[in-house]
Amino acid sequence: MSISQQEESLFTQWRQLCPDLVTDGVIDERLYMVSNPKILLIIKEVNDKGGGNWDLREFVRNGGRPQTWENVTRWLIGIRRLSEDIRWKELEKITELQRRDELKSIAVMNLKKSPGGHTTIPEQLHSAAARDRELLAEQFSIYSPDLIICCGTDASNALHAQVRQVQSPRWQQTRRGIWYHKMSNGAAVISYAHPEARVADSILYYGLVDAVREIRC
Repeated sequence: MSISQQEESLFTQWRQLCPDLVTDGVIDERLYMVSNPKILLIIKEVNDKGGGNWDLREFVRNGGRPQTWENVTRWLIGIRRLSEDIRWKELEKITELQRRDELKSIAVMNLKKSPGGHTTIPEQLHSAAARDRELLAEQFSIYSPDLIICCGTDASNALHAQVRQVQSPRWQQTRRGIWYHKMSNGAAVISYAHPEARVADSILYYGLVDAVREIRC
């Protein structure tokens, strides 16, 4: 089965536990499969309090919300061009067209499939991830990513507590203090800040790209 078919089969099961399920996963299967590295973004939940029953893949395919997805777009530009030291002036302004183009190549996985508010409640996140741990592990196994970026400490903690493929990691630090580990298949898992973290966008960009360069080169 294709990735899309595997996702839909899994989400059919998931809806029995989570009626307001927000589906997620590979944004564009063809572009994901030919991308190098194949990148999986781990996030906590979507911000849509009282909503649900929609497709995050379609939302991201259309460029997403700039507050979150502009920084992710910058990360992707830098990771796809690791050999270059891109000047900030080239990255400072990100257009909707750039978001649409760059974001199609990734997969995005929420650890809590029901929507929440602007601020995630850690107890609810961990409770949902614990309930869904087998489904999360199955979804994770669909993507065979080369690089997994955990967006925020809560996302990293919940992933490592509940998804068996990344449990019992041997954490290491890059020279500049970014935590990561490598799975048995060589894929790198990075614990990083959320793209909306209250840090200058330039610091968020160079911090991650510098870490990926050290880990992969």
